Amino acid sequence: MPGTTASSIAENLARVRERIERAAQRTGRRADEITLVAVSKTFSADAIRAAYDAGLRHFGENRVQEMQAKRPQLAGLDATWHFIGHLQSNKVRPAVELFDRVDAVDSIPIARKLDAAATEHGKRIPVLIEVHLGSEASKSGVEPSSLPALAGAINLLAGLHLRGLMAVPPYSDDPERVRPYFRQLGELRGALSQRLGRPLPTLSMGMSHDFEVAIEEGATEIRVGTALFGARPRKAG
Repeated sequence: MPGTTASSIAENLARVRERIERAAQRTGRRADEITLVAVSKTFSADAIRAAYDAGLRHFGENRVQEMQAKRPQLAGLDATWHFIGHLQSNKVRPAVELFDRVDAVDSIPIARKLDAAATEHGKRIPVLIEVHLGSEASKSGVEPSSLPALAGAINLLAGLHLRGLMAVPPYSDDPERVRPYFRQLGELRGALSQRLGRPLPTLSMGMSHDFEVAIEEGATEIRVGTALFGARPRKAG
C-alpha cells in the first residue's frame, strides 16, 4: 500500500521529527524530552519492522487480538509496546502478556484486574489514566471529577505504576481549537501530582494533525499514526 514502504516510512519519520524539533524549540524544550509512539494499529508487521529499522522504538496498538496475531512476527525487536485503546475485562490477561504499558486505564475495576494479572505474571506495569475531555459519548475515559478517586485506587495497587495522564480530545481541523483541552489535561496532571505527593512524568496527548500544539502545552508523549505510515488500510466490505 502506498505510504507504507520502508523508504516512505523513513522519510515520514524524518518529517515528523522535524515537526517535533520545531515545536519543542518554540517553548524552550528539547525534542528528546518527547516520546514518539508510532500508532501501528491496522498496519502490518512488515510496516512495524520498517518503522523499527528507521529508528522507532515505541509502538501503540488498540486491539489485543490484532497484537496477538502480529507479535510472533515481531520477535526479537527491542521495542516498547503500548496498549492505547479501551481495555475490555476479558482482554486484560492477554494484554498484560503482550504489552509493556497500558496507556488508557479508565476505571477502578479494570485497574484491579490489571493489577491481579500483572502480579500473577510477576510484573509491575506502567499505566496512564485516560481522561474524557469534551462531550463525545463515543470516547472512553474517566471524567475529570472522578480522576482523583481512580488515581488514588491505582496508587495503592502494587502491580501498577501510575505514570501520568492521556486524552484524545474532540477532533478539529484547526489544532488551535484543541489547545484548551491539552492545557486542561496539563492542569489536571499538575493538580493530581500535588494531591498524590509525587511526580507524574507522562502527559500523553497529540496526534498526527495536532501534536505540535500538544507539545507546546507540555506533552511528553505523542501518538502518531498516519503521519508515519500513511492512510490506514480500508476494511473490506
